[in-house]
Amino acid sequence: MTAATVPHTGGAITARPAGAVQDVVAIAGRALRAVPKDLESVVPPVLIAVFFFLVNIGTLKGLTEGAAAGFDYTAFQMATAILLGVTGVSRAPALVIDVQDGYLDRLLMTPVRRGAILVGHLTADVAIAAALTVPIIALGLILGVDFATGPLGILVFIAMSALWSLAFAGFGYAIALKTGNPAAVQSSFLLFFPFLFLTSSYVPRDQLTGWLDTVAGLNPVTYILDGLRALTLSGWDWSAIGGGFLAIGIVASISMSLCFAALRGRVAQT
Repeated sequence: MTAATVPHTGGAITARPAGAVQDVVAIAGRALRAVPKDLESVVPPVLIAVFFFLVNIGTLKGLTEGAAAGFDYTAFQMATAILLGVTGVSRAPALVIDVQDGYLDRLLMTPVRRGAILVGHLTADVAIAAALTVPIIALGLILGVDFATGPLGILVFIAMSALWSLAFAGFGYAIALKTGNPAAVQSSFLLFFPFLFLTSSYVPRDQLTGWLDTVAGLNPVTYILDGLRALTLSGWDWSAIGGGFLAIGIVASISMSLCFAALRGRVAQT
């Protein structure tokens, strides 16, 4: 997959490494080709996100917009739906299967670059997350959401959503490589729920009070939501947009450190 053989000259036939890019492309390609066979890993998150999107609009739109004239609650709520749809979506469960059936061990016997194994899967995750945002954004546009930042803002919205999915996916890969346990990987999504609900997921930040307002101020998801909402509601608010990307970077620095450390540990066992 990622190696070529040198011409046989009478000695042993050995493999020579391919380039780093070829390694990543090969791993990512394999991960993407497996998605149609594993639709249960990508379809339910979108359906759940759409369900909560519609339910939250139906139950809270009148109350919220009645309290604040001119406030577009549909656009406000779309950011929450997007995070529900893309968070925890990764090929980490598939990597667990590779660990269990010995494919990963066989892969580690080839000249493939060890880091490319994770980078390839993560690259596939970014592509999948970006694709999953499309139906939710399309629904928002059908319901009347008007992006204040225009078509370019939609692209930035997709990029921020996909990068957040990537940052969170690192935790799943860390668990997959450390434990080799599918149940443990699947439960990693539960880590997200406290972060989502202890934030401005359903009402604007200035409506939060007491301890919840304090916790929301420390929650990185708050700033990601603010960045996404700026793109739909207020325009090119670079403070909010930059804060969203910064929050993603902080979470990613933690999750990527954990998953690459887990990969080194797994390699050391082979």
